[in-house]
Amino acid sequence: MDQSIFTPLEQAGLTTLKLQYNWRTDEHTLSAAHEWAEELDFSRYNREFNAHTTLTRHGFSLDTDQVLALFAEHGLSDYLAEILDLLRQGRHEGIEVYFHAGRNIRFMCHQHSRTLGLRNKHHAIMAGGTRRHDPATPEIEVISDGLNLSRAMSFKNIAAGLDFGGCKTTLHMAEPELDDLETLGFLAFAIDRCRTMTSPDMNLSTAVADVMNEHFSSQFTNGPSSPLGESGRPTALGSYLALREAVHFKEGHDELRGKSAVVMGLGAVGWHLAEHLIEAGVRLTVSDINQQRVQELQAAHPSMEIGAISVDEVLGFEADILCPSAIGGILDEESISRLCYSYVFGPANNQIKATNQAEEQRLARLLADRGILFQTEWWHNTGGVMGGAEEFLHGAQASPESLRERVIATVPRKTRENLAQAAELGITPTDNAYRQCSELLFAEVEAGVLS
Repeated sequence: MDQSIFTPLEQAGLTTLKLQYNWRTDEHTLSAAHEWAEELDFSRYNREFNAHTTLTRHGFSLDTDQVLALFAEHGLSDYLAEILDLLRQGRHEGIEVYFHAGRNIRFMCHQHSRTLGLRNKHHAIMAGGTRRHDPATPEIEVISDGLNLSRAMSFKNIAAGLDFGGCKTTLHMAEPELDDLETLGFLAFAIDRCRTMTSPDMNLSTAVADVMNEHFSSQFTNGPSSPLGESGRPTALGSYLALREAVHFKEGHDELRGKSAVVMGLGAVGWHLAEHLIEAGVRLTVSDINQQRVQELQAAHPSMEIGAISVDEVLGFEADILCPSAIGGILDEESISRLCYSYVFGPANNQIKATNQAEEQRLARLLADRGILFQTEWWHNTGGVMGGAEEFLHGAQASPESLRERVIATVPRKTRENLAQAAELGITPTDNAYRQCSELLFAEVEAGVLS
């Protein structure tokens, strides 16, 4: 593996690492510790011990200077400084790291903000999904991905009206087996230590949530046994309603019938979004790397003429609406210059290819300069996190009808307000969304209270 923050942990027999940043004072504090014996059986988590049990009589810890010295000893000072600078750039509170040496489990909880969750009267004060990266992925890419997504979760929770801070957990490891209770118990332990509620994200089976809830922890949602069903449905509904608001803002009506649209990606969200558009009478073209999904959608709607194009054709295609619904990072300076759409409104995370907020906002302005109406997706793809919160708070009593009502009551209103405020201020909808969130999360700095 390339440079890794886990190398010093492994060599020094450490189990945990915390990289913390105080944006109020612009100071980093670091700590590392040996907190459990190597032979600890995590399959017994929450039966023989819990997240707050003292797990060894021979524990020890390192302070900031000692952690810096440890990284220097392994030639990783510059790498650590690069990561700490990423925390500073995004005003992230930190990264909480847990290492299972026996299974080579590299757990990182990327924590942007706890602000909204500090007084929410729940065990979990942050919310954000858990995604897995293949061990061959360079670690810095995993960290950048986790930090970008954790920042988006802080803002997405604001957009969703949820009293949770924002985080994202990454697992840099091989895919876990569902009957491997040692591995899953360790993940449950780490999630509980971080005080976050979560759901399986990319490259992590949703069935993991059911196993976690059965054996270990109540912090996992959106499994196959969820009373709310798959999270793609409310996410697609919210994105569809936001699109209607965008059309109304630009054209004075929300009628989609007769408009042309491209849905890029027919996964758990894109499929349902496509069906909403079909029902609205949109002239639909779809694209997916899996041609079978395209054929299945066409077969499910035999009376409709649904076009199909390759993924490579999407950004140069001409239509009224583009709905990115799969992987992110598709909108950069070059691709924006080629777009032939009036609206880019879809549910995919991180549609703009940017490593920081300033770059995302710059590229959003390029979209606006080309007359393309765009709103950062985390302001409207909030149905899934609303569903996660509904299940976390109400368990088996969580209601699909209640969730649907919440999506309908929240997402279009938030989009309508954001578009109107942006126009009034003469800024992009993305700039305005960030403005609203920054005023809430960083009020002391923005107001100039601290120099």
